[in-house]
Amino acid sequence: MLHGRSGHDWGRCATLIPIGERNVVSPIIAAIDQVTIGVIVSAVIAAALTFTVVKLLDRLRKKDAETEARQILERAEREASNRRREAELEIKERALQQKAKAEEELGKIRDELRERERLLDKRTETLEQQTDDLRKQERIVESTQRRLTERLDDANRRNDELSKLLDMQRQTLHDLSGLGREEAEHRLLSMLDAELTQETGQIILRHEKQIAEQCDAISRDMLLTALHRYAAVHTAESTTSSIDIPNDEMKGRIIGREGRNIRAFEKATGVDVIIDDTPGVVIVSGFDPVRREVARQSLDKLIADGRIHPSRIEEIVAETAKEIELFIRRKGEEAVQEVNIHGLHERLVYMLGRMHFRTSYSQNVLRHSVEVAFITGMLAEMIGLDGDIGRRCGLLHDIGKAADHELEGGHPKIGADLLKRHGEGPEVVHAALGHHDEILTEFPYTMLVATADACSASRPGARRESLERYIKRMEELESIASGFPGVEQAFAIQAGRELRVIASAKQTDDAKAAKICRDIAKAFEERLTYPGEIKVTVVRESRFTELAR
Repeated sequence: MLHGRSGHDWGRCATLIPIGERNVVSPIIAAIDQVTIGVIVSAVIAAALTFTVVKLLDRLRKKDAETEARQILERAEREASNRRREAELEIKERALQQKAKAEEELGKIRDELRERERLLDKRTETLEQQTDDLRKQERIVESTQRRLTERLDDANRRNDELSKLLDMQRQTLHDLSGLGREEAEHRLLSMLDAELTQETGQIILRHEKQIAEQCDAISRDMLLTALHRYAAVHTAESTTSSIDIPNDEMKGRIIGREGRNIRAFEKATGVDVIIDDTPGVVIVSGFDPVRREVARQSLDKLIADGRIHPSRIEEIVAETAKEIELFIRRKGEEAVQEVNIHGLHERLVYMLGRMHFRTSYSQNVLRHSVEVAFITGMLAEMIGLDGDIGRRCGLLHDIGKAADHELEGGHPKIGADLLKRHGEGPEVVHAALGHHDEILTEFPYTMLVATADACSASRPGARRESLERYIKRMEELESIASGFPGVEQAFAIQAGRELRVIASAKQTDDAKAAKICRDIAKAFEERLTYPGEIKVTVVRESRFTELAR
């Protein structure tokens, strides 16, 4: 290829070409050299232009970098200036705040100093005034002392004169009466002794009456305070154990073939099952409230289960008896913890739990015992006795009711024997034995328990009785009182807690009326049984009427 060779090569080629042909080739070579030169020049120009452009671009980049640097420096200077101004403003603001705070504290200090200065001025004025008052009082005391001295001198002078006059009168009396000094003194002392004895009796009677009135008022306040402090809620409980049955067919299943189911049930529970024509009800009867409860729950379970036969009855009754035993112990422990007494025998705790199923005039005996315990403890603390012993006596005072259906005797004696047998103290035993005032009270806790027992029994809503029994008791009170000679009318009031008797003024005098009142009270104690006490009041009235015409 021709165009790929250099000029030197073309020169060598030209020497090789024949001379005849050189004239033809020379223009071609010259043209090729021009083209080559043109290309070289163009390359040089392009390189120069490229260099120029690169330089120009470098200069432009440098100029842009310098511009950007100047802008960054300007922004940094502006930000620094702004921050410097902000810092100066913040410093000035803090300085102003510190200055304001310092001025405020200085103002408070100035106010305190002014207040102290005012108080000092006031105290100075008060001291000056007190000094003036003391000077005035000193002058008054001096003048009073002078007057007292003068009066003492005058009194001494008069005393001497009176002594002389008394001596003269005494001598004159001796001369007139003919009595010696010792005999006259003896007669005078005898007369004074008689007068003082009479006055002493009157003073004693008056003070006894006042003390009795004060004691009544104080005891009434103590009882009201104790009752208000322990405001127990009472719910009357029914003693009837009845079980609802779904239909009359269940009665036949309870009775069983030829009565074998009911006989097995009565033998296992120790109660009587009464099934009559009353629809939907079966009645469980028994003297032992615990057995009656076991029978009631067992019969409920059998009716719910539906499988009623002798072996199932024995199984259910045994299971229910264990549950009732655990329930009784839990109730006893809850009562002991509620009253906060310690060291009680396990048997006594169990007997307390049995009292949950015992009622008296529909009042739950266990809740009644807890209430009596709290009231007795409060009363004991009010009069300076041991509140713990009082609560113990109150909680256990009716413990005999848990076993009076099993043992002979009244519940006070049964309870006292139980407590003594299980290591209780004499105060607790005596409280259980004498809380119904059947024996002389040897310990003050017995009186407190009797008082709390009467308060709990007479609290409104605590007990209830039927209308027929209530009317019968009221009529019985009035009939006993009307049977005494000299009684015209008798009225039972305050739900049988008080009896008003109108005595005949012609047939009785004051002494007979007092005897009638006492005889009626004794008759109530002998013939009736009642909670608390009955107040008997006999009124004897004389009326005289005249007409003025």
